[in-house]
Amino acid sequence: MIRYINVVLNVPLNQTFTYLEPEETEKKNSFIPENPFGHRVEVPFGNRKISGFVVSFSQTIPESCKVSQDKIRHAVRYMDQEPLLTQENYEIARFMSSYYISSIGECVFTMIPSGKRETQNPGFAFEEDETSFTKKELSEEQLKAVDGILDGNTEKKQNFHYLYGMTGSGKTEVFLTAAERVLQQGKGVIYLVPEIGLTPQVIEAVVNRFGKIAAVLHSELTPSQRLGEWKRILRKEARVVVGARSAVFAPVPDLGLIIIDEEHDSSYKSGSSPRYHARQIAMLRSTKNSFPLVMGSATPSVEAWKSMKDKTIACHTLTKRLAGGKQPSIISINLSQEGTQGECISPKLYDEMKKTKQEGKQSILFLNRRGFTHFYRCSSCGFELKCRNCSVALTYHISENRLRCHYCGFVCPPPQQCPECGSLDTGYSGFGTEYIENEVKAKFPNAATIRLDTDSLQKKGEFQEKVSSFRKGMYDIMLGTQMVAKGLNFPKLKLVGVILADSTLHLPDFRASEKTFSLITQVAGRAGRFFPDGKVIVQSYSPDREAIRFAVKGDIEGFYKNELETRKLLNFPPYSRLLRLVFRSKSKNDAQSACTQAAKLLADFRIEGVEILGPAECPLETVNQNHRYQILLRGQNISNLIEAAKKLVWGYKAQSTVYIETDTDPQSLL
Repeated sequence: MIRYINVVLNVPLNQTFTYLEPEETEKKNSFIPENPFGHRVEVPFGNRKISGFVVSFSQTIPESCKVSQDKIRHAVRYMDQEPLLTQENYEIARFMSSYYISSIGECVFTMIPSGKRETQNPGFAFEEDETSFTKKELSEEQLKAVDGILDGNTEKKQNFHYLYGMTGSGKTEVFLTAAERVLQQGKGVIYLVPEIGLTPQVIEAVVNRFGKIAAVLHSELTPSQRLGEWKRILRKEARVVVGARSAVFAPVPDLGLIIIDEEHDSSYKSGSSPRYHARQIAMLRSTKNSFPLVMGSATPSVEAWKSMKDKTIACHTLTKRLAGGKQPSIISINLSQEGTQGECISPKLYDEMKKTKQEGKQSILFLNRRGFTHFYRCSSCGFELKCRNCSVALTYHISENRLRCHYCGFVCPPPQQCPECGSLDTGYSGFGTEYIENEVKAKFPNAATIRLDTDSLQKKGEFQEKVSSFRKGMYDIMLGTQMVAKGLNFPKLKLVGVILADSTLHLPDFRASEKTFSLITQVAGRAGRFFPDGKVIVQSYSPDREAIRFAVKGDIEGFYKNELETRKLLNFPPYSRLLRLVFRSKSKNDAQSACTQAAKLLADFRIEGVEILGPAECPLETVNQNHRYQILLRGQNISNLIEAAKKLVWGYKAQSTVYIETDTDPQSLL
């Protein structure tokens, strides 16, 4: 019996491809499934062989087939005995293709591991010590939250829930208890965390609580190990899936709960096509299958905060720190009045670090900037040395005596004189984590210091090793970037110093205030979790800016009220929806002209409720030798914006030198 199969392939063409099923052979490994839907299949494509997934089959040529019968080729072979693509996953891929304007094949292949054969997952290894997570007695507040999340779903038909509470208030234990109850009902759980490598304590808690029925999907797995975990999930051998953004696609049978920890985190949004947001996919799965989705954070996204106020998301609040600690006292230091003369540690911060060391407690210094100094500048002509591929300043790394671009990786030696005017009066401005490390070692020569940033982590598992060493008290001072702000819990940590709170504030992006407030609040929340006298010192050149002022006061309500008023005035999310179109090319003229032409076409479409902002240069005009121009579509109804963008992207043929990126609900406008 001849059967035609429609196959999705990982190519940027929004269509399926028709093949005849593999020809039956005498080989022992030949396999023709009765129902081929979801099976992986190897097919000829041009002059090569690639894999795809069967999404439909028939005994007659499908109407969607674009070639004549004599040109339809046989697939080579079915690659697996069992299907890897579920019907639900395919429906999600179709939604993503439409919503994020990406090809159906790209969407399917974003979800499913590309491993050739199933191999064992080495798993996450954790030391057994007194910081290990054991089952804890829940407080009345926590129990009420668990009941509200699970029972409220059936009583009020409310699927979306938010667990809001200060850092250290026991959100993880609420999530784990809710997961436990869902498992007892015979249902599965997905537990999302921002970045697997940076949240070891949460992963440890999940693995310790659920053992072999937990599957951890992390970046250190090979594609084949990831495939092994995917099959374990399909076979119901793993019932709790914990992982970063892409774990939201896990094919958990009888899924009964999705948890999104640190919901505000921007890493839940994909930076490459399809540019999906894990929260959006989780909401889709929750709505389609009527089970609860619970998000949680001490600093919710502005959109989530407004939804809680509007009661479209049910809010469950935790108000107490459970380990006996209190909210730390927070003070700000105005660096413009300190006269620190090039040093990054103010006298007040120095004194507090000294006292903390004498008490046998620990300090963390936080700066969201890697390297030694931020940029190279000539004092004679004002020349600033930028990356040759990107429109950003190069950062000096003293450990390797090199200038490095943090966007494309370009590296060069520091010049001996100004490349522009030849002056020798040159120097470096700003500072990064390497600079702080040098200053700390000079001021505290007897203190054991450890640095945590992507430059200091050279091998697998090193982040967890360093975090574990600090937790055990082997170091007095830790300094690092935003990775020290996520999901970490240190019993002896008393002092947190935010070296420069302004580092994210001046970015030309409407979310800059939100990100600054969140980072300060999150890193401050590491201090004094186990005792009442934790301290936080926030250094800034602009301490009166709202994001910093509200974070220092600990005024969460005040910040969100002020930020929502500003967003409403400017008509930015959550009071409007955005869709971003970026036109990039090696040729500046090509990128600019394609963007200008696209803006005219969009205006000619005359789609109601679509405001066109641009064309304009992107704030980061050049990245990796690509010139970038953008158009923002803004309106109240996202479907109108998507309709306009689809008409352009699927209908407009830009020059072959120009690539168009689409980003629905962008998290950044840089």
